[in-house]
Amino acid sequence: MPRLYPLFLVAILAGGGWYFTNGPGQGKLGDIFKAAMQRQASSPYATSYPAGASPNSFPNASPYAGGGPAYGYSNPNPSSSVPASNYSVPPASQVPAIYASQSVPGAVPPPAPAFGGPAIRIASFNIQTFGDAKAAKPYVMATLAAIIQNFHVVAIQEIRTQDDYFLDNFLRTYVNVNGRQYDKIVGPRLGRSNSKEQYAYLYDTAAIEVNRRVVFTVNDPDDLLHREPLVAMFRVRGPPPEQAFTFVLVNVHTDPDVAQKETSTLAQVYQVVRRAMGGEDDIILLGDFNVDEQHLGDLGKLDGVQPVVRGTATNTRQGAQNDNIILNRLSTSEFSGRWGVYNVQQVHNLTLDQALQVSDHLPIWAEFSAYESATPGRMAAGNVNTLIQ
Repeated sequence: MPRLYPLFLVAILAGGGWYFTNGPGQGKLGDIFKAAMQRQASSPYATSYPAGASPNSFPNASPYAGGGPAYGYSNPNPSSSVPASNYSVPPASQVPAIYASQSVPGAVPPPAPAFGGPAIRIASFNIQTFGDAKAAKPYVMATLAAIIQNFHVVAIQEIRTQDDYFLDNFLRTYVNVNGRQYDKIVGPRLGRSNSKEQYAYLYDTAAIEVNRRVVFTVNDPDDLLHREPLVAMFRVRGPPPEQAFTFVLVNVHTDPDVAQKETSTLAQVYQVVRRAMGGEDDIILLGDFNVDEQHLGDLGKLDGVQPVVRGTATNTRQGAQNDNIILNRLSTSEFSGRWGVYNVQQVHNLTLDQALQVSDHLPIWAEFSAYESATPGRMAAGNVNTLIQ
């Protein structure tokens, strides 16, 4: 719930509007940029897009009204027993937040949340092996598109394809065919094996805008995570910019063989991202943690940090809880207390086999006020768990 907007600490432009920091950890600024430029030169994103295009383009992008506040760095120093980490995000530079603040024709106001007022729904979905095999099944892709359209922002895990236009084609052919206008943020290919994965965010441009200066992959100099999280800052459209809910998403997918260890490591990631964001305290981790709510390790020990999904299976076979949304219940008081697991088989009247072709995971979601809370710590009483409405 910021009124200070963050001083961002070194993010690197990759493909027009992206910032990645997989550089040399705590190295000198010049070394970080040098390493980044070398990687960008060899990246498919640097060369595979048509002239004038980029993996994440925003027409008529403009700063906040009045030029926008500069970022300011401060250290909220959240208390925790978790040891200090070597994780880093880019060194500080005075940059304004840049959002695509132009009006969007046909924008539909977000629905009213449980506690009243406009709201948005943020979701996470591990679309199992989301790539060419699924693209060859139009009925699966159409179902995925129908799922995406229920939410304003969706964090996607497990994209596996060498096609740099894969998400562009998915949006154009399936998601945006009925007048909706979703856009994307896509991270680099990650992983220690030959089977690389990508994170992505898909978001409804009528309701959400992205701060293009705050999109980056967390630097993991000690290689403690198989897939380093993808971080991005968003703001709700509709309310006056100074009143709109602004938030940072951290997209995660732990390795199932060392899930508890990596989940504990994410406590350090959370602290580093929160410090890097300065005055922005709405930091939301979401994705496939491969552990349930009882096994979050050090992440679950951070003051005020709690899982949203509780006591509910998140896989298609209804036998395990792997996916969650983790937030600070004290600072992110915009959370309405309303959340759900989207049962694909039930909602779309599918057989179990058909639902498994969509994914072995179910989408999870949480609802937030479209307005920044003026009262830190205010939250709707209790949780409201719903299927989807």
